[in-house]
Amino acid sequence: MSIPTRPRALSRRSFLGAAAATSVALAADVSLGARTAHAADSAYVMGYFTESPLNNGNDYGLHLAVSTDSLNWMPLNQNAPVVTPTAGAGGLRDPFILRKQDGAFVVLATDLKGTDWGYNSQYIHVWDSADLRTFTNYRRPKLHGMATHSWAPEAFWDASRGQYALIYSSVNSTGHSVIMVNYTTDFLTVSAPQVFFDPGYDVIDGDMAVGVNGVNYLFFKNSATGGLTGARSTSLNPGSFVPFGTSLAHGGTEAPTLVKSLTSNTWYLWGDTYTPNGVLYAWQTNDLAAGSWTPVDQRLYTHPLNAKHCTIAAITAGQHSNLVTRWGAPAWNRLKSYNFPDRYVRHANLIARLDTYPFDPYPDSQWKLVPGLADASGVSFQSVNYPTRYLRHFNYALRLDESDGTAGFAADATFHRVAGLADASWASFRSHNNPTRYVRHSDYTLRIDPVVTATDRADATFSVGY
Repeated sequence: MSIPTRPRALSRRSFLGAAAATSVALAADVSLGARTAHAADSAYVMGYFTESPLNNGNDYGLHLAVSTDSLNWMPLNQNAPVVTPTAGAGGLRDPFILRKQDGAFVVLATDLKGTDWGYNSQYIHVWDSADLRTFTNYRRPKLHGMATHSWAPEAFWDASRGQYALIYSSVNSTGHSVIMVNYTTDFLTVSAPQVFFDPGYDVIDGDMAVGVNGVNYLFFKNSATGGLTGARSTSLNPGSFVPFGTSLAHGGTEAPTLVKSLTSNTWYLWGDTYTPNGVLYAWQTNDLAAGSWTPVDQRLYTHPLNAKHCTIAAITAGQHSNLVTRWGAPAWNRLKSYNFPDRYVRHANLIARLDTYPFDPYPDSQWKLVPGLADASGVSFQSVNYPTRYLRHFNYALRLDESDGTAGFAADATFHRVAGLADASWASFRSHNNPTRYVRHSDYTLRIDPVVTATDRADATFSVGY
């Protein structure tokens, strides 16, 4: 039995769900991918692990982030894990959060730390959680007895069986990757494994939307195309799903996450673009059955720093507030360019510039926005990894310098945040001591300049997020 080679930079259940501009609750429960959204839901929680290009940000525990609009995410616990496996490989990949029929949560994850693809665990990690603030009853159910893996587990409620279907990626007897299924009521005792989906070529990373106008949808990574493909069935029976539509990719893409907006008819399909840049990318449609998707503008969403293989669940406003209270908001921000939304402000060799995400050292892009050194009504940008240094202008170019305690330095390092010059929902930063000049990028380096043209305004507009 051969084992498929998996690319190093994996990422599966991206995040997101609804382009909700407001937190309007639905009048009835709806399918939200493989999850169920309830009438009181108005926010979202994401689970993920982290990796970065030079491994500086690698962490194989469960990370959490929250969002009120499903597009812009705030990592919790300073982007550190909230729980880490204590058995098996001692780490996880591919987490999945399911709100069960009783309203409590269960967390599933691949039993794998790092990229040791030769570690073939027949087990998965499982936790129970009432509120995602505590995690209990850690266990590792065995899904099969084959000499191969159990990757990217997720689950959905199969009402016809009165059980949860637990699907995952494995290798069948013919030697190629398929989606398997076990059935369970407690995520401890499971039925014998069956092949759930096998189109005759390698597939991994299955993600479900159940009961959409009488149809069930499965999206998966199609290894033949290097992208995401859909399949559908009017039942949930193993072997009943038939592929449809075209493959979607932004480079090499895996880890689909299919989520329905809480406030509109929009569906989002997220994929982890492990090549060339290792980022989360999203498509959208208003007609899931049509199989026609368009890319979401990258200005509209910001995923957590170094997030990989994500999962999304809808939650209430109270649960959102409780998670922030329990785990805390970040003490830092990142700044994204308006006209190059795949680039973030960072320092490199003490020069301020825009670089394409992701990169290492990733703390180069983390900033503490502190009260202005020369005027507390303004803001100064303190480096996270060089905390004695601040962004300041020198001959109009921005660089990272250590404060010398002088009034001149303080003025050079102080800026006033105003509505974005290209988009008022974003932000621009006016120099304190050169008030006709604004922070902008030019050839990807940052400086302060007068703003005259539409291009100038776009160059001087940034999103302040995480």
